[in-house]
Amino acid sequence: MTPAVFGLSGHRLTPDESAFFRDADPVGYILFQRNCGSRDQLRALTHELRSLHGRDDLFISIDQEGGRVARMKPPDWLAYPAGERFDELYQVAPLSAVEAVRANAEAMGHELADCGITVNFHAPLDVRRDDTSEAIGDRALGRDPLQVAALGRGMIEGFARAGVAGCLKHMPGHGRSTLDTHKDLPTVSASAEELAADITPFRQLATTTPIGMTAHIIYTAWDADRPATLSADVINDVIRGTIGFDGLLLTDDIDMEALSGSIPDRAQQAIAAGCDAVLNCWARMADMIAMAERLPRLTAEGHRRLAAAMAHADRPDPQDRHARTEQLLARRDALFSAAGLLA
Repeated sequence: MTPAVFGLSGHRLTPDESAFFRDADPVGYILFQRNCGSRDQLRALTHELRSLHGRDDLFISIDQEGGRVARMKPPDWLAYPAGERFDELYQVAPLSAVEAVRANAEAMGHELADCGITVNFHAPLDVRRDDTSEAIGDRALGRDPLQVAALGRGMIEGFARAGVAGCLKHMPGHGRSTLDTHKDLPTVSASAEELAADITPFRQLATTTPIGMTAHIIYTAWDADRPATLSADVINDVIRGTIGFDGLLLTDDIDMEALSGSIPDRAQQAIAAGCDAVLNCWARMADMIAMAERLPRLTAEGHRRLAAAMAHADRPDPQDRHARTEQLLARRDALFSAAGLLA
């Protein structure tokens, strides 16, 4: 199995993609708006992927957060609030906020599962600060580490109830970055003592969430030369060590401009540093072929972590999904309304 999660070019697999994916046998796939035309089309696409590999529990992922980060959009799918709205509710009614974020995530999870998606790259556990990059911005769940952990836990639980695995991102924390890693490589110069607050939400959820994602950020307290994604010190000592995360560890998108060098070179460095798999989003066939040729096979530990990630979630009755989603969203909205807020 190739230790990569690959993107797809469109609404259906091309013949070249089908042939390549069958041979490369990647860990899984990631979907974007370019892949999401309608419910029936998306169901057909995910069915095609599962049939290609003969695995019902295939890792088929998406970034469906709500707010401005939504690949599946109205009118075919529902709109969901950004993380900041649950932060606002938490300031008024903490327990209601946790219940609301759990209901919101379960409702979203039912929509994802209905279309054959098994993994959502959500929740962001980045602790927001005054100067946090707008790339995170209103996606964050708050400024207090324990609040972020509480809301993140509710979110992960909600997805699991719908049969979808969540993801801890961006380890070991994106909140101190003032730059957008899509465009630049940030350097965080905070001390290890200061960074203890940033990793607190990840430590709280490390043993209960089976998938995690790295950050393309240099943390000088841990490795002054390499971003976390490419740093064995950060991955082994901080993410696996201090945080205690033993789940499937993916890179953030390896195509981001925070990283330098060719895509296959970046991918090799990430795997050598200790990531289990590389996230490659843009469906460029030449890059995917080169990665498959140059990367080692998924390790035994990677296979174990992948199996755990895909086995942990419940599998609700599909016929109950629509009614359950309506109930969950009504409950979410009632919690906001009771606090004098709109969802």
